[in-house]
Order: sequence, then C-alpha cells, then structure tokens
Amino acid sequence: MSQRIGQQLGTYRLLRVLGEGGFATVYLGEHIHLGTLAALKLLHLSFAPEDSEAFRKEAQLIARLEHPHIVRVLDYDVQAGTPFLVMSFASGGTLRTIHPRGTVLPLPTVVDYVAQVAEALQYAHEQHVIHRDIKPENLLVGAHHEVVLSDFGIAVLAQRSRSVSTQDVVGTAAYMAPEQFRGKPCFASDQYALAVVVYEWLAGERPFAGSFVELASQHLLTPPPALREKHPGVSLEVERVVLTALAKEPVQRFGSARDFARALTAANQADAPTIFSSSQRHPSRRTGDHYGLHPGGCSADRGRFARRLCGSTCHDQASSSI
Repeated sequence: MSQRIGQQLGTYRLLRVLGEGGFATVYLGEHIHLGTLAALKLLHLSFAPEDSEAFRKEAQLIARLEHPHIVRVLDYDVQAGTPFLVMSFASGGTLRTIHPRGTVLPLPTVVDYVAQVAEALQYAHEQHVIHRDIKPENLLVGAHHEVVLSDFGIAVLAQRSRSVSTQDVVGTAAYMAPEQFRGKPCFASDQYALAVVVYEWLAGERPFAGSFVELASQHLLTPPPALREKHPGVSLEVERVVLTALAKEPVQRFGSARDFARALTAANQADAPTIFSSSQRHPSRRTGDHYGLHPGGCSADRGRFARRLCGSTCHDQASSSI
C-alpha cells in the first residue's frame, strides 16, 4: 500500500505509512489547503452496495464520540472503491509499539493506562457504543502523552465485508470475550478484552494462544492460567481483580469498565508499599475503600449493574450499537 504515498485522498495528500494491519493501512496525511495533519485509515475491505450505507451510518455514530481519550473521527468517504476514515493524529504511536510483545510493565503504569482507557469505554458505553476490538494496537498516545482509544467500529465493518478471511481476525481473537465468539457482544466484552491486555502487560504474554479455533475454544471453555504463575510479584488482590474481569460470563465481571479500573487502582494502592518503592509509584487519585470487593474479587454491586448491562441484554446492546 506504500505506492499511495504522494497521492491525494479527499482533501489530504498522503505523506507516509503510520501502520498496517489485516483490516487497514493508516497514512499520515496533510490537508492540501490548511496544512494540518491527520491520520487516514484506508480499509482493506470490499462492501456490497447495501453495506456502503451501513458504513456511512457507523461512521456518523463514531464521529459523534467526543472524549479526551478517544481518537476523533473527522471525516469519511469512499474513493475509487476504497472506504477511508480521517482521524485526529496521535503523534505518540501505539502502546504496542512503545511496549513490544513480551514486555512486562510495572503495575502503576498499567493502572495509569487502564484508568484512561476505562474512562473512554465508560463514555462510549453510556452512548450505547461497544468498541469490540480492544488491544494494544488500538491504544494510541497523544501529543500530551495521554492514552487515546482508536478504531471504534472497525471490527463490525470487517465482519460485514466480503473480503476478510478467518485468518485476518486471529490477532483480534486473542482479546475477544467468550460472548463475542457467540455473536452476542455487550459492554462487558470490552472490559474482558481490556483485562486480557492487562494480563499481557503484567505477565509478558496473553492468557491464551493458538489458531482462531483454538483461541475460541480457550476463551469459551478454559480458565486463564493464574497470573501469579507467570509473574510471582503480582499480588493476590491484583490477580483477583484481573481474573474477575476475565470471567467467562459477563454477569460475573465488574459492573462497568470504570469499576474494573477502580478495583485495579485500589489493589495497586494496597500492593504498592510492599512491591514498589515510592519513586516508582505514579500519582493517582485516592479511590477509597468503597468498591466492596468480595473474597471472590467482584464488586458488591456488580451483580445488580452487570445484570443490567449484560445479562439478557447482551444481544440487545449488540444490535443497537456499532
């Protein structure tokens, strides 16, 4: 796709490739009149005529999301049969690039990242939008070192496309919640995927690996390996929080992405004096002791909220959001 460098797409001239994956190539583009920079995501997808209208509607929905930790969608179009999105440019790259696969991160860093991503997800969920594709490649770093969430709706667009094979989604499948494999994503599916990312950052590897079929089977049926077996320095409380968010049933996870982030923050605060020196700890807001973690690692009001968010409504959520 690098042969497009120098070409004009819409009102942008393509300068260089920022990244490439199974679904899309992202270019840095410069506005031909204003000289401003943006990221242009060219989708490697082919749509039937009826799907082009669905793409337009989903682009409209994504563009309405305005949050400090969500990449803004500025425009969309289809040119010469190629659908593309114009997005704000996050100059810091992706967290996958900053922390390559196999990297183990300090717990305070993980907590800081999760707090930012969870706020983005909380906002999106309140707008009735499910991301469906949380992974380090979709977590970008902005000009002020903030984490911003990208690629809302790309997973749905890919599923609608006639040109995507099973192999193209293996990378995403490593983070997919069990209910997504059943075709019934809900808000808690994003929490599960974020928990897989947290597990990977703390252990240096994801809980499950293999082919698409193997990943589906493991996410659906196999308990994740104990986090402390991978990283003995992780406390029991942190492990309990992560494994709660990785529960097979949505109703058994935390009531919201924000609840998950708060529980992880609380576990870090309890853990920090014995594992991390004061110089390693990141400043964070006092979260208090009101998250009500039971011995099983779930919030006291998780059942009430989770049933409202997931329970029998998962299919309804999926059908009313991107």
